[in-house]
Amino acid sequence: MKLSGAEIIINLLERQGIDTIAGIPGGSNLPLYNALYKSKVIKHILVRQEQAGGFLAQGMARSTGKTAVCFATSGPGAVNLITAIADARLDSIPIVAITGQVGHSLIGTDAFQEIDTYGMTVPITKCNFLVRSAAELLTVIPEAFRVAASGRPGPVLIDVPKDVQIQQVEFNTWPQPGKKDDAPAFDAGLVKKAAEMINEAKRPVIYAGGGAMYADMSQSIIKLAEKSNIPATLTLMGLGLMPHDHPLCLGMLGMHGARYTNNIVHESDLLIALGVRFDDRATGKLAEFAPNAKVIHIDIDKSEIGKLRKPQIGITGDLASILPSLIEMVSANKREEWNSLVQSEIKKYPWSSQNAKDGMHPLELIRKIADAANDDAIVTTDVGQHQMWVAQGYPLKHPRTLLSSGGLGTMGFGLPAALGAARANPKKQVICFTGDGSILMNIQEFATLDEHKLNVKIILFNNGHLGLVRQQQELFFDKNYMASVFKSNPNFTAIAEGFGIKAYNVSTIDELTATLPEVMSQEGPALVNICVDHAHNVLPMVPPGAANLQMIGG
Repeated sequence: MKLSGAEIIINLLERQGIDTIAGIPGGSNLPLYNALYKSKVIKHILVRQEQAGGFLAQGMARSTGKTAVCFATSGPGAVNLITAIADARLDSIPIVAITGQVGHSLIGTDAFQEIDTYGMTVPITKCNFLVRSAAELLTVIPEAFRVAASGRPGPVLIDVPKDVQIQQVEFNTWPQPGKKDDAPAFDAGLVKKAAEMINEAKRPVIYAGGGAMYADMSQSIIKLAEKSNIPATLTLMGLGLMPHDHPLCLGMLGMHGARYTNNIVHESDLLIALGVRFDDRATGKLAEFAPNAKVIHIDIDKSEIGKLRKPQIGITGDLASILPSLIEMVSANKREEWNSLVQSEIKKYPWSSQNAKDGMHPLELIRKIADAANDDAIVTTDVGQHQMWVAQGYPLKHPRTLLSSGGLGTMGFGLPAALGAARANPKKQVICFTGDGSILMNIQEFATLDEHKLNVKIILFNNGHLGLVRQQQELFFDKNYMASVFKSNPNFTAIAEGFGIKAYNVSTIDELTATLPEVMSQEGPALVNICVDHAHNVLPMVPPGAANLQMIGG
C-alpha cells in the first residue's frame, strides 16, 4: 500500500472505531480534511470554535466511556483547543486531539499560524506527539488511543506538520488498533486487610468519585453498600453512581453538599475512598476532613494515593478488578446504630428547609424539569450556580448521565458537551443547564446545534449576573459587586430563533409547567429562557478555606 500521512490517519481512525470527529479546517490541516472527505465511515461535525470541538468530543467520551477525537489547525486553532484539553486532563477524559502544524522547514521560524503546540500541551496531556514522518503515524495513532484509555484516562495530542500529512509512504500491513491495557496486578493481601478494616468499622462511609464512574463501578458500589449497610457519598464527578433515592445514598459532599452529608462524613470512623483525589471542593479544610476516620484509598493512579490524605491502606489498581474481591470478603452487617444516626441527621437537615417559598427557586425549577424528562436523560451543565443546583437537586438515577466540568470549572462547557452527548446517544434526551454568563462563552454553537438538529434542550437560568461570583462577593467581599452584574444582557430567545432554534420565555412556575411538555416532546433542539431572581444563593455553602462543618445555610 502507498498512502499519504493524512490518508493513514483517517484509515487508522476508522480502524479505531471512530465514526464522528468534531473540528475546524485550516491551512495546516487541509490535507487531513481532504482525506476525511473520502471517508465513508466518519461523520465530521463542523463546530464554530475549536474549544467547542474539544468539549463536543468530551461529551461523547464522558457519556459513553469511549475515546473521542477532535481536529484543529495550527496556531489559533490549536490554542483555542487548549482549554478543552486541559479540562479533559483534570477530569480524566479520554480524547485524542489531532492538530495540523506548519511544515518541518518552517518550524521555529515564526511562520504564519505557527505555535509550539507540542510544548504548550506537555503539562495538560497524558502524552503528546510531534510527528516527524508519515511512517511514524502507523505507531503513533494506535499508541495515542492506548494511552488515552489506559490506567487513569486522559487526553493525548498529536501534532502533525503539513508536509507529513502530504508525504507518501509504502507499507504492507495495518497495525492493530490501540486498546486499553489489561488491568494491572494489585496486592490481594491489602484487599483482605481492607475488608477486615471495613468489617471492624462502626461508622464507615463510601466516598466515590470520577474514577469509579470511569471504571463503570455503579453496580459494584451499590452491592458493597447494601451488603454491609454502608452509606455512600459522591463527588460531583461521581453523581449518578447510586440512584439519588437509594436509602444509602448521601448525595454530594463538600462545598455545596448537604449539611447532613458533611456531618455524617465528619462522624465516620472509616472512609472507603474509591477513585477520588480528595479535592478541596469535596474536603474543605483538609486537616479537619473526617478527622477521626481511617482511610482505605483505592485508585488506578498511584500518585493520588497519599498525595493529600495519607491512607491506612492504599491500593493501586483497577476498581473493576478490586471491588469484586473486596465485596466477597466484606461481611454482611446491619449497622443499625450507625444508620439510625445517619437517618437522624438527614431528618434534622432536610433539603426542603432551604427552599424559597415561591415556586421559582432554582431547585424547584430543576425538579419540575426532571419530572418532565426521561429517567435516563443525559444532563450537562456549564459552571456556576446552576451547576451546583443541578448537583444538589437533579434526581440522577444512572451513571454517565451528569456531564459537568469538575476540575477546571470551565464556563462554556455545557452546550458543546451536550452536542457530543446527543451525537453519541441519539435515542436519549439531552438537557443542558446553563446560565446567562456561561452560555455566552460558546453561544456560537447554536449554529452547530441547528445544523445537525440534535435533541438538546437548553435550560437557561437567566439572572443577569455571574451568579456564583456575585454570591461570593455578597458573602465574603462586603457586597462589593465588581464585574459580576450584566448591565446589558441580550435577548436570548431572539438569538436562538435567529439560529433556527425554537425558544421560549418563562417567568412563572405555571408558565414552565405549561411549556415543558411541548419542549420535551418535540424532536430537535429547543431553548427555555427562565427568569431567575439573582438574590437566590446556592446554600448550604462552605466558605473557601473553611472546614466542611462550617457551612453557611442549610
